[in-house]
Amino acid sequence: MSKQRIALIFGGISSEREVSLSSGKQVLEALDQKKYDIHHYDPKTDLAKLAADAAQIDAALIILHGPYGEDGTIQGMLDMLGIPYQGSGVLASALAMDKVTTKKLYSAAGIPTPAYLVFDATDGHTVDKIVDRLGLPVVIKPALGGSSIGMSIVREKEALAPAIANAFTQDRTVMVEAFIKGIELTGGVLGNDNPRALPLIEIRPSEKYTFFDYEAKYKPGASEEICPAPLDETVTQKAQSFALAAHQTLGCMGYSRTDMMLADGDLHVLETNTIPGMTATSLFPQAAAAAGLPFRALLDRLIGLAIDAQQNKPRRFV
Repeated sequence: MSKQRIALIFGGISSEREVSLSSGKQVLEALDQKKYDIHHYDPKTDLAKLAADAAQIDAALIILHGPYGEDGTIQGMLDMLGIPYQGSGVLASALAMDKVTTKKLYSAAGIPTPAYLVFDATDGHTVDKIVDRLGLPVVIKPALGGSSIGMSIVREKEALAPAIANAFTQDRTVMVEAFIKGIELTGGVLGNDNPRALPLIEIRPSEKYTFFDYEAKYKPGASEEICPAPLDETVTQKAQSFALAAHQTLGCMGYSRTDMMLADGDLHVLETNTIPGMTATSLFPQAAAAAGLPFRALLDRLIGLAIDAQQNKPRRFV
């Protein structure tokens, strides 16, 4: 049996390039060399080569994070080249990347999410409006982006303006969200037409970190991740149902991971990731392993889902 030719796409030009490079190298090591003929393409330098090779590529694995990777940009290029790829298409990727649009869709679908305000650089009286509407503390996030870059938790009024200015360095639109103190959870979903919820993970950043920020996410030992999360069955099922609802509301395909907070028995859905971190110890692979899919088998499954989606259901930008 001949090997499938896989385009492994990692690197890119976003602020999360280093994370992508690290993840991509680990995926490369984990892929079964007996099954796949693997070729690496870095969008920073190799887009022309990817286009030239398209006819010989059986499927692509996109291991990119942030703009030009998770936002539908590379997905649109692959659609035009006719290359199957894992995960969501153009529209779902773009929707999930935009935290403001995501929140609007959650609310329309009845998915509980924290109260928020949105600002651009021309808005005035920002600080007073935030305190009046949301109180303190609040979470400040660039509307687009990932890995908690540009994100901060503000507990004092005097710190609001600098935190907002920092978020504006990452995006022209900033979201300010009511802070929910509780248990941080994440729920993975896997599958195309009949997706299933994976075991939940509870995230416990060490006392050094006020939230699951960039360092807490990627520094070894900085956070404790418990899978399955130690919750009662009722809460577990409800959180998994919200992960599935978020996945389907945004039109995701293949896989996703939705972050939530549990506070006083109530769940609050924060955001959905269409390309979750993909090292063997990342959150989504941990959940898949708990469901019986070790990392190499998970990568096989994602490649199979990519090819299946292309053959049975043309993406048509969704």
